[in-house]
Amino acid sequence: MDKPVFDLPEGTHTVVLGLGDLNGIMRGKRIPASHWETICKNGNALSIALFALDMTCDVWDTPYVNFDNGYPDMHLFPMGKPVPVPWEPGVAMTFAYAEGMDHKPVPIDPRLVLQRQCERAADMGIEVQVGTELEFYLLDPETNMPRDRGIQVYGIQRAAELEHVLGPIRRQINEFGIPIEQSNPEYAPGQVEVNIRYANAMLAADRVVMFRSLVKEVAAANGYKATFMAKPFPDQSGNGFHAHYSLWKDDVNIFADNGQLSHAGRHFTGGLQKRMAETALCGSATVNGFRRRQPYTFCPVNTSWGVDNRTVGIRIILGGDSAIRVEKRDGGADCNPYLLLAADIAAGLDGIEREIEPSEMTSGNAYESETDAPIPTDLADAIARARASDWLRDLMGELTWELYCQQSERELEFFANQVTPFETERYLDAF
Repeated sequence: MDKPVFDLPEGTHTVVLGLGDLNGIMRGKRIPASHWETICKNGNALSIALFALDMTCDVWDTPYVNFDNGYPDMHLFPMGKPVPVPWEPGVAMTFAYAEGMDHKPVPIDPRLVLQRQCERAADMGIEVQVGTELEFYLLDPETNMPRDRGIQVYGIQRAAELEHVLGPIRRQINEFGIPIEQSNPEYAPGQVEVNIRYANAMLAADRVVMFRSLVKEVAAANGYKATFMAKPFPDQSGNGFHAHYSLWKDDVNIFADNGQLSHAGRHFTGGLQKRMAETALCGSATVNGFRRRQPYTFCPVNTSWGVDNRTVGIRIILGGDSAIRVEKRDGGADCNPYLLLAADIAAGLDGIEREIEPSEMTSGNAYESETDAPIPTDLADAIARARASDWLRDLMGELTWELYCQQSERELEFFANQVTPFETERYLDAF
């Protein structure tokens, strides 16, 4: 079948074509406008290793792509018309999808994991809407430290002080086509949060991949380094990824029942609870990612749920029927959004299909709960639970599940083999 040729905005000389890798980091190529028609028709070749890189671009032998098969090619094709990049005149960007040399989807593309769950929901007559909140740090690129001091969460003065960099991030990314609802200083020096307006689950995940890449570009253009690292400073707040879910049938939010959470919403919550521990790896794949998961940090440590309660793992937000939603709070800003959203949606749909009831609702401090099941607070536990989960393996597919677990096992081994500055300072002279 002939591929569509997408028109370029007037004045475009370069097109950025990319997609999310194993960790949801956007990767791809820059293409001269003169070559764009050929790319649209024939694709842009690059190695399937794009889906088998760790976050540092290291590769290793994996079951699907390895040294024995020579890390073969795949092709990227544009998904739509390129959009001008406001801070780079003449440059436009569009998202891509991948095809193998056999013109079939690449089995280890993490986007396919979410696609299957979106199709499952569609077969049930459901559209999954997701709003996303991402926290990140704006740092001095020379020192890798914040330029401001003190915690001024929601501070209007601090917001104004950061407007010279956060304003362009908010306005220009909104102008690019990712609808930004708001921004605010968060609970640490240099930390901010930006909320992206809800959309269907796949578009929401695509936007997160693009958003993180674009934030880094705009920050750099304004003299800052942006990082979505989950816990860059041990004594400061971590960077979270909060996902707000609502399910719609015939333009009706089925989580709503006269201003309260419906049976479908309760069962979705029950399904989330059931799988939170074994899918923790989808919320972060690194040692650092699990440093966020500590009591009294506004990051959950168990499967508790409650209404408008920020100590729980699953927060129910009430209001008008269109606004009622389920917020899952354990993911890190470094997560792969395709895998996190796919796992959450699959668990929630299971809950609806099987009418899984959640535990008793938490109305107080969830960190003090003695009944809610714990979720992993270290990478080793998260890997063990993922490895033991036939449900997660079936969800991700054997190849992606194995690749993703291998990556985290390597991270754990790399970490275990380090001698830290703490150890040197404490023990070198003592022994």
